[in-house]
Amino acid sequence: MLYRLIGIFYFLTAFLVLGCKSHEKKEVGKEPKNPDTYVLVENWLKMPEDHVLGNPTGLGTDSENNIVVFHRASRVWQEPMPEDKIQENTILVIDKQTGEILKSWGADLFIMPHGLEVDKDNNVWITDVALHQVFKFSADGKLLLKLGEAQIAGNDAEHFNLPTDVAVSDDGSFYVSDGYGNSRVVKYSKDGTYLFEWGKFGNKQGEFNIPHGIDLDRDDNVYVADRENNRIQKFDSKGNFIAVWQNKITEQLYSVAIDNQNDNLFGIDYMTVNDTIVKGSDIFRFDLDLNLQIQFGRTAFYDGPIARYHDIAIDDEGSIYVVDILENKVQKFQMKKAY
Repeated sequence: MLYRLIGIFYFLTAFLVLGCKSHEKKEVGKEPKNPDTYVLVENWLKMPEDHVLGNPTGLGTDSENNIVVFHRASRVWQEPMPEDKIQENTILVIDKQTGEILKSWGADLFIMPHGLEVDKDNNVWITDVALHQVFKFSADGKLLLKLGEAQIAGNDAEHFNLPTDVAVSDDGSFYVSDGYGNSRVVKYSKDGTYLFEWGKFGNKQGEFNIPHGIDLDRDDNVYVADRENNRIQKFDSKGNFIAVWQNKITEQLYSVAIDNQNDNLFGIDYMTVNDTIVKGSDIFRFDLDLNLQIQFGRTAFYDGPIARYHDIAIDDEGSIYVVDILENKVQKFQMKKAY
């Protein structure tokens, strides 16, 4: 009996020693992976003297990877909303390489510009929070579709209440985040027929406190920047909840953008202290399961001015574009891959 106990003791001792050595070797053998980095391209945007860039609120890329910007020109945010339309051009098309303005349009069309989306056919989708409307234009500015009743707020199939953004599927159907006055996402068919909606005010799964930005991945999963809840929610194309990423540091998460070439999701936030001290924005990169990969801006790896990013877009080279409504700038960050 004694010999048997001694044998068991030596066996267990050897097992533990070998097990610890094996575990230690595995940990030592790990090498951290260097993340990709992004570098600010200084003074990228070349604004001509006869153009005034107002608050830039919407951002997209067309099929040639030109950058399309929606801005408020000489108008500033005001409540109650003004009733007259902005007389200057409000939409800029910019060469991604040179930063030069290729064309501009959008005069005498909008009261308070907000969201912008460019679909695969280069149609430009717009939300105007003062008009309570959503518009679809051709690339040269011809009106193709209009939803909502001008300056009449509502929460039914024919009305919006300060709609914030649009996301368009490859089949032409589209989603509207609606928005400041309502707390819902509404889906429409290609011709603008109301299909269904989801969401209400709150902070539970599938609820929103200002759904402020929206985008789709290649499988038509829907990603919503739930601004005042400071989070990103992911849904399937029917509005069924899939996942959430909660930003636990700041107060507001403004917008999202999908990079379908690399299956990445990008987001932007904004931080103040005591509603008076402006700390600025961060840019986040996630995989499509909402796992955070990279974070930079306010917190690290950025030497530019304090910014309040309102929208974000990604080009075919992986460069990031953000519009800043503090300094009225469009910034470009080029990606440097980790090797």
